[in-house]
Formats: sequence, C-alpha cells, structure tokens
Amino acid sequence: MDGPTESSTTALADDVGEAVRFSLLLVDDDEANRESLARRLQRRGYQVTVAADGPAALRHVAGGGFELVLLDVMMPGMSGLDVLRRLRETHAVSRLPVIMATAKDQSEDIVRALELGANDYVTKPFDFPVVLARLRAHLQVRRSVEQVIELQRQLSQRNAELEAANAKLTEGAERTRRELQTAARVQQTFLPSAAPDLPGVQFTWAFRPCRELAGDSLNVFSLGPKRVGMYVLDVTGHGVAASLLAVAASRLLSVISGSESPDWDERRARLIRPAEVAERLNGSFPWNPETEQFLTLFYAVFDLSDRLLTYVSAGHPGGVCVSRRDGPRVLEGSGLPIGVGDNYEQHILHMSPGDRLYLYSDGVTEAMDSQDNLFGIERLVEVLRNSAALDLQESVATVMRELDQWHGGSPARDDISLLAMQCD
Repeated sequence: MDGPTESSTTALADDVGEAVRFSLLLVDDDEANRESLARRLQRRGYQVTVAADGPAALRHVAGGGFELVLLDVMMPGMSGLDVLRRLRETHAVSRLPVIMATAKDQSEDIVRALELGANDYVTKPFDFPVVLARLRAHLQVRRSVEQVIELQRQLSQRNAELEAANAKLTEGAERTRRELQTAARVQQTFLPSAAPDLPGVQFTWAFRPCRELAGDSLNVFSLGPKRVGMYVLDVTGHGVAASLLAVAASRLLSVISGSESPDWDERRARLIRPAEVAERLNGSFPWNPETEQFLTLFYAVFDLSDRLLTYVSAGHPGGVCVSRRDGPRVLEGSGLPIGVGDNYEQHILHMSPGDRLYLYSDGVTEAMDSQDNLFGIERLVEVLRNSAALDLQESVATVMRELDQWHGGSPARDDISLLAMQCD
C-alpha cells in the first residue's frame, strides 16, 4: 500500500495545528465506535474525552472545558435526547455545540434533536470526512461566537472606562465652572456698584462679557468734591489670562478711598495727570513676549468746577462726545497700548451743560453680523445722534439693543463695555 503523499502529510499537519486547541466530548455506548472515532480525531490533533452513557456525559460537561459534544441518540437508560435536553438547560446553543449521531433511517430523532437544540447531526456508520467537516464548521462558529463575546466584553470594559473618564471630566468641568463663577464675582467687584453722588454730572454704563470672565473693565470714581475719574480698559484676548490682567490693571486704577487712589499723590498733594497715570500703568505692565498681552485704556478726569475733561487714550477707541449744540463727534486719541507704549499725549475737552461722553471698548464697534460685517464707528455715532433726546440710561440701552439686533441672536465674539457721562 502506498504511503501518504507529501500533500496529504501537509494537510494532516495543518489539521493537527488547527485542532490542538479544541477539547471534544464523545458520547457513545458502543465501545468500538467510541474508541475508533476517538483515535481518528486524536490523530487529527483534537483532545478527546469519551463517555459510555448519559450520566457520565453530564458529569464530564459539568466539569467544564469542552468546546463541542458529539452525542449518540440511541443509548440505554438515559437517551441522547434526554442528555441534550439537560445540556440545554445550562448551556446555550452558541456556547456548546452538540452534534447528534443517529442512524440514517431515524429522521424523527433528527427532527426531535434539532427541536431540542442540537446544532447538527451525522449518521451512522460514520463517514469520517463528513464528521470532520461538521466538527470544523461548528467549532469555527463557536470560535467566532467567543470572539464576538470577547469583543463585547472588551467594549463593555472600554465603555465603563470611558464612562468613568467622562465622569471625571464632568466633575472637572463642574469644578472649573464653579471656579470661573467665583472669579467672575471677584471681577465684578472692580466694576462700579453705583455712580458717584456728585451734583452736575450723571453716569450710567453697560458691561457684557462674552465669556464667564472678561478682558474688559470699566469704572467711575470720585476724586474729591469737584473731580471725578473714569476709565474703560480692554486686554487683548479672552478667558482667564485676559481677565487676570484686567483685574490687576483695575486694581491699580480703581479708587477705594482717596488715600488708595492711584491718581492721587498725597505727598505732593496734587492730582496726577491722566498721561502720567497711563505712563505709570505702562511701567507696571511691561511687554511680555511669552504672553504677548497688552491692554488699551481710555482714562479721563472731569473737573466739575470748569467742566473740563482731561483724558488720555492709550491705543483705545477715542470715545464719542455728543454735544447738545453741535451733535456727536469722535474724540481724537493717540498713543500706543499699555505695555508697548512710552510717552502718552494728554487732551482737554470743554463740555457744556447737556453734553454727553460715551466711552466704549472695541467690542462695540467691532461687533459682527451674520455676514461678518462690523457694527462700526459710523453706525455707533448715528445711534447716539438718534438717541440724544432720550435720557442717559435709555440712550445706553438703545445702543445695547442695536448691538443685539446686529448680532442677530448670535453670541458676541468680544466683551462689550460702554460708559456714559452727562454734564448737567
């Protein structure tokens, strides 16, 4: 008899390599059938355990470790169908394949076995290539099921990890939100709580951050019985860094009491000029190439005794003066922003009763509509001209309504500050 060819030897080796991972339970009361099939499967690399009856089969399965059961239908005592019924009480079809072995003329047994949860069947006498093909097919299905289950387990684990990470992010975001709210409340303390109670002058303002923290700031404060100071400042950028610089600059400019005012020098008993205020602020906030931040400032002092406004504009919009007699005009301004400037030029404006002054940040004139068109200084001047007959507070409210309409419901892209003064 010819020996195995090279191709058949290679195929057998491949089968052994594939099957060595699988453990089978072979249940048959016929010892000759049982041992013959077991040897042939073992030569193919399968790990085969044999059982001679139903109770032994159930004990083996209870011990675990089997990937497939090849179960004879006709056995004395507990039949293969009874064993199958018991197996399906604890083992799903997809997790433990069961192939029933039956005679060719036992079609009723085949139907009953499939109804009870058998995965497949083979007929006796065994055609080994057919048995082997059925085993391979169901073991492959089982392996695929196990892979899907493992992927589901990994996915479930990954989802649990993502949920835990998301919970931490949510917790961190909530903590950040609370911290930003606290910082915003601190920043609010640098805004005026009320206008100075001085005869002959009125003040009102609007302040709207585009985020929790603003890079803008404004204030108005008394400098004695006849003078009042005011400013609007704007730090480049947004967020925490811009707001920190705005708070620091506001701290230097705000007046808590006369002795703490940055523009009142008790030792020399004189009012510090607005240009000098800008220069001092410029020295306190030199240009930092790492942060690349600077701020713009419009700082003014109004003397009620002669109605003279002395102001400096450090890279800031010049403001709009609305004269009762001549209408609105944009104030001239010069000088580089705080942090990049040097010397600052001071300007003087004489105001008459009924005249108004509007100071603002560039969030007003650079507000954009849905087509990215700027609100612009010309439109602002026109709004102020048309609202000149309104009281001071309503004129500011009119500007804010015009800006809201300009945005068209979209959030503002920059902080908006507007400070208004009227000379009575």
